[in-house]
Amino acid sequence: MISYGWKQEICCPSRLSETFNVLPLQSTRIPLRNLPTISLKNKPAVIAGAALLLVAGGVFADYWSAKPLGIEPHYVGRDSCNQCHQEEAKAFAGSHHDLAMDLATDESVLGNFDDATLEHDGLTSRMFRDGERFMVYTEGEDGVMQDFEVKYVFGVDPLQQYMIEFDRDEDLGEDEIPRLQVLRISWDTKQKRWFYLRPPDVAEKLEPGDPLHWTGIAQRWQTMCADCHSTNLKRNFDAKTAKYHTTFSEIDVSCEACHGPGSLHVELANSKSLFWDRNYKYGLARLKGENPEPQLQSCAPCHSRRGLLGSEFQPGQEFCDHFSLETLQPSTYYDDGQIKDEVYVYGSFIQSRMYHKGIRCTDCHDPHSLKLKHEGNATCTSCHQHDAGKYDAPSHHHHAVGSAGAQCVNCHMPHRTYMEVDPRRDHSLRVPRPDLSVRLGTPNACSGCHVKDQLESLENSTRDSLAEYSDWLQAAEQGNSEVAAAIKATDQWCDDACEKWYGENRKQPPHYAEAIAAFRQSDSASEPANRKQAIDKMLRLALQNDDLTPAIARATAFTDLAREGVGEAAATAEDVISNREEHPMVRAAAANVLMTASPNRIRRVLLPHIDDESRLVRTEATRVIVTSGAYQSLRPSDQRRVDQALREVKDIYMAAGDRAGAHMAWATICEGQGRFPEAVESYETAMRVEPETTGPRTNLASLLERLATQMNGPQAQAVMSRVAELREDELPRLGRDAELAPDNAGLQYRYGLALYLAGKMDQAMERLNRAVELEPLVPDFRQARDLLQQKLDEE
Repeated sequence: MISYGWKQEICCPSRLSETFNVLPLQSTRIPLRNLPTISLKNKPAVIAGAALLLVAGGVFADYWSAKPLGIEPHYVGRDSCNQCHQEEAKAFAGSHHDLAMDLATDESVLGNFDDATLEHDGLTSRMFRDGERFMVYTEGEDGVMQDFEVKYVFGVDPLQQYMIEFDRDEDLGEDEIPRLQVLRISWDTKQKRWFYLRPPDVAEKLEPGDPLHWTGIAQRWQTMCADCHSTNLKRNFDAKTAKYHTTFSEIDVSCEACHGPGSLHVELANSKSLFWDRNYKYGLARLKGENPEPQLQSCAPCHSRRGLLGSEFQPGQEFCDHFSLETLQPSTYYDDGQIKDEVYVYGSFIQSRMYHKGIRCTDCHDPHSLKLKHEGNATCTSCHQHDAGKYDAPSHHHHAVGSAGAQCVNCHMPHRTYMEVDPRRDHSLRVPRPDLSVRLGTPNACSGCHVKDQLESLENSTRDSLAEYSDWLQAAEQGNSEVAAAIKATDQWCDDACEKWYGENRKQPPHYAEAIAAFRQSDSASEPANRKQAIDKMLRLALQNDDLTPAIARATAFTDLAREGVGEAAATAEDVISNREEHPMVRAAAANVLMTASPNRIRRVLLPHIDDESRLVRTEATRVIVTSGAYQSLRPSDQRRVDQALREVKDIYMAAGDRAGAHMAWATICEGQGRFPEAVESYETAMRVEPETTGPRTNLASLLERLATQMNGPQAQAVMSRVAELREDELPRLGRDAELAPDNAGLQYRYGLALYLAGKMDQAMERLNRAVELEPLVPDFRQARDLLQQKLDEE
């Protein structure tokens, strides 16, 4: 075992003076006249004093020596950690992190492979054993039923999934993993049954070639899962061959996934020094200091819905230098920030009062076992230790002791079930607000329980589909007026109950949902005074401080204003971008508002920020300069500065180089710079990487069509022939996606434009009308519809 010696007690410079009573260097100068006279009559004392000085000098020299700056630690594996941290290793064993992924073995596979069957969508899949191998007979990517060997298991509770290997070539190294696809046939570990894991809102059979089919990119391990289920993962995708050479240092979420690479820590622990290093401290990410952010931002990459800004994140680094957190978009959150789609905790938690009071993950969860530190309400009352019974009593929650309504989490952290069997709690830790539900239509935890009291008022066929509160909300969103009325009645009942309980003491503070909902419910066709009022509310929201409105809500305000091209927001955005004390997420969202500003304004405001200290801000500023068209108006010297900044932007895009969207985004940048051959090449790469995706053919056709106007004769004809071919290939793909996602306004809009270019005017109008119906606030949708209507009227 490694011996830490005094390192456990003396782990930072401040502890040195406390332990050895050593004065700081600047305080140790003693005038010569004050030096004591040394008498040799007390020789033993002199010798002892000299020895003490030598020891103290040696100790100080030991402390002062340090590793040189610039050392890059590497991954050493959990066995190196377990030698010393045996208690932590014991807690970690069997945790969800420990079992995040594994090879398919008798010990790891939980599902029934004893010739079990599962029927779904007219198919009968079979799970069986072939000697030591675990096999699944099901539909492949070519539409043919065939046998597949399960190579890996994924997860452990409440479901386990199974992965199949594709494209293993002879040139692939033994430690390299090719493309892995995750079966939708899954094992419910609670009910001990096989089930087919459908995508949300998809009731029909998924055909081979659909991105959501188990062989499609939406079920690919490398693109959707791998980063957060293995340690030190390197995707290693080759865009030229469209093949993976993926590696990891450990198959699951091991010690170094959270603490960072451990080689330097192990070296320091094994050294003979009494101290940790002056420059590197423990040699690991410091997750326990007074500031909770290093810990929160180390958990956030895997517990958030975010985009990549690079592939080299290590614990202890700034989240916003490596990721772009999704704001409170209507598809993923309700207007008040409650969870709708799966958002993985962090975006919810940073809205909470707990977050703003310095609470961190390990205040509630054991960092190694991942279990709650206390059971039941004790998880909350272990910190909320106010007067006896202030919270954990009927006088507070107004429910019978021991009932579901008396549990803190059911009121303040309501759950929503994802992946059919996985209930996850909302970590925004909010007070239920049925008053907001009555006014804005947002959910609330009170109605979440009491809406079931309305079941008797519904048709039997409707009742069967309403297993939990989220089912009610979804049915109402999809136009079920009967369910919507039941929810509305419940909201009012709950609001009346709160009024009765709390009376004059009831707290109903202003909420950012009021501004967001008002803006989203208005549009340019609204009464001008109402529209202006809604915009003003959003601008005031965007300028509030963190104590009043969380950064994610302020960033949402700018995101919504930018999406609708609200020019009045430019001045406010300009102030926020220039405020380096503001959260990077808010500043980056504000930069997007300037997409429709004048080139001079974009240059004046954003050019100073292309080398901002925040990667999120500088890359967004650079992107807007180019894609807005302002780049072409820059002086050559400024264009060179932007060109330099774009190198980082390209690296960010290529971190997700196995997705067509990354190459499309870079192609758009190249178009903005006038680098058309590179743009063409990037669109072609996007088609090669994801042959069935929509978008790159449309964009490439538009680019080639513009370039053809500068050509003559046979060359122009050849290019236009390619344009026609691209649009012909794209049309059925857009039609497929538009049918699969009838409520996606952007898809309906793109399909409508494609139908127009194909000369199918009536069908185009139908799709454009649908886009406007779904999102009436988007100017492009309305303009396209109105122009087409004008054209049809003229005919």
